[in-house]
Amino acid sequence: MVEVIFIDKFKNIFSKIKDNSLKERIIKQIEKIKINPEVGKPMRNVRKGTRELYVKPYRLSYEFFKDKNLIYILDIYHKDEQ
Repeated sequence: MVEVIFIDKFKNIFSKIKDNSLKERIIKQIEKIKINPEVGKPMRNVRKGTRELYVKPYRLSYEFFKDKNLIYILDIYHKDEQ
């Protein structure tokens, strides 16, 4: 099983979300990432090396290190704030 590490920026934003159903959807997507870390869309250019999953209306950004079996949950942001 892969180890998941949450970056402080993600923790801060996640704690401010008031919608419990949205929080549950985010947690389900994180579980999906744990099962298959390559499920997210690979990013290019500045975000190269990271992947994203869509959790309406947000994007969940993470980085997967295959050799270490490690996932960093980096950020959750609105598409317009990109």
